[in-house]
Amino acid sequence: MRVKRESKITFTSVSIPTALFKKTEKHIENTGFPSVSSYVAFLLRMVLSDRKSSDTSNYETEMIKRKLKELGYV
Repeated sequence: MRVKRESKITFTSVSIPTALFKKTEKHIENTGFPSVSSYVAFLLRMVLSDRKSSDTSNYETEMIKRKLKELGYV
């Protein structure tokens, strides 16, 4: 059974320093992320997801936060 989804995703822009953007571009080379935007969206979803989620341990959450901080997002 196929469920039809009628949701439309909208986007907005977030400004970051050019040097940080370029550093992130280098960081995601050969990772499967098609763009800096998709990588940053992935990281933000991970950080902002429910902390009680069994999919992400406290250690993983802290590692993600640390990586976001290193990239200048936190």
